[in-house]
This record gives sequence, C-alpha cells and structure tokens, in this order.
Amino acid sequence: MKKYFLTTLFLLATSYSIFSQEDFETQSDSIGMEVFLIDAYVKQEPPYIFILSFYTSEVCLSNVIIDNKYEYLVSSGLSEAHSAKIDITALKFLDKNVSFIIETIDSSGKKNKSESFEFDLPYEPIISEGSSIWTLCLFAGSVFVLPMPGLMDYSSIGYYTLTKEIPIISFRAKKGNYPSGYIAAEYTYRFGDENNHYLRFGYKKIFPIDYIEYISAGVSAYTNFSGQNGFAPEVSLGWFTMFDTFTLYTRYRYNYKPGDLNSNFHEINLGLYTRFFSLYL
Repeated sequence: MKKYFLTTLFLLATSYSIFSQEDFETQSDSIGMEVFLIDAYVKQEPPYIFILSFYTSEVCLSNVIIDNKYEYLVSSGLSEAHSAKIDITALKFLDKNVSFIIETIDSSGKKNKSESFEFDLPYEPIISEGSSIWTLCLFAGSVFVLPMPGLMDYSSIGYYTLTKEIPIISFRAKKGNYPSGYIAAEYTYRFGDENNHYLRFGYKKIFPIDYIEYISAGVSAYTNFSGQNGFAPEVSLGWFTMFDTFTLYTRYRYNYKPGDLNSNFHEINLGLYTRFFSLYL
C-alpha cells in the first residue's frame, strides 16, 4: 500500500512538473520581443545622420523602417545591443516629425515589429516637383483653399456651413502618428442668414484607437462678432488617412451660449486634419 502511494505521488509530481514547464513555455512564447529605445535623433548639420540605438529583451537581428517606406539594416548578427548611423539627407519626407518602427528577427526566425516611434528633422521638409500631383493639390487645398462642408441646426432651422480649421500648436505624444492634442483656430461661414461669420479657438485631445485612426474630444470658445459668444464641447472620429498625411474626420459639436438657451445650436462637420505648419511642443 505504501509503495502504491509513493508511486502515485511520484507520477502526480512528474505530471505537474511537465504541465508547469509547458505552461511556462507557452507564456514565454506569447511575450513578444521588447525594444528599449535609447537614442533616436538627427544631427543638426548636413549631412543629416539619423543616430539610432536600442536594446532588445533577447538576442536578435534588427532593421529599422523609416516613414513606412525606407528600410535599413541595423544588426546583421544576433545581439541585444543595436545601433546604426543612417544618412537621411537624400530621403523625402512630408512632415518634420518622422515615424519609424523597429523590426526584429529572433534566433528561431520569428519576426516582431515594435510600436511606432518618432524623431524630428532639423529642417523643414520641402515638397519637390517629383511629388505626386494629387498630394500637392490635396496639401494646398487642405491648408489654404478648401473649407469643409457641414450642417448647423440653429433654432430648429438647418443651415449649410463651410469650415476651415488650422492646428496652430501641437503637443507631442510619446508614441504614435498623432500629437497628444493641439490648439486650433477655426473659421465657419453659415449660409442663408445674417451674422453668419464665426471664429473659434479651442483645444482638441486625440486618442488613437483600433480599427479607425482616433477619437478626439475638445472644447472651443466662439464668437460671431455680433453678440453670439459662447463655448462648444465637441467629439470627432478620425476615419482613415490619405497619402500618410491627411486624416478624414467627422465631428459633432454643441454650441452653448451662457444665459440664452434659445441661442444654443448643434453642428455636424466633415473635416480634413493635417499637421502641416503646426508648431510642435
């Protein structure tokens, strides 16, 4: 009886050890390669050299993908410490803030991609004549020419509107392709009524989310220069990007005038967000 008990106990202990080891291996396999960024900056004087260094949680090979289109080898041998100096002088960028990701390949051949990081260019990028004509047209239209359409519900009457928003100051995010928030100036023209010019200044907070680009919450102060003064909370959804530079969004806004409930009104807008000419802090 004692011998049977000891045999059973040995089998249970062995089974537990095997299952624990398998569970540990499964948990270990589920953890992706971690990247610890040390340096990511561009030298201030030409030639413009991108200095990159980072550590990884395991030995691996590594590449860097800049602006989602330029790929460079960082480590050709298995290592935990990685560094590279990349001449980006001849590369073409549309924005002063350039995103990049790090791709790793571990000893078993498994590939992983890091979160998105950013570095700043020490110069203002210039759109050359070789750029896409559609990008040029969209850029010019977004910043200077094309206001975006909207609908205003004022005193139960619907009015068509045209609105132009320009981000003035953007606040840098720790990761991702969007700022954490920005301060914007905005002009709206309302058709079919007098006192139809609206000027706004406000702050918008951006939250990147899965499946679409972002959700944004904000508040602005507004005036129509004829006694209609108030503030307006809003929410926007950024749906998708075009040319890696412009984001199409829809926005709902409720305009509130303190002490005069009859002057409150709703707005729905279609918009095109871009970071061009925004000062980053």
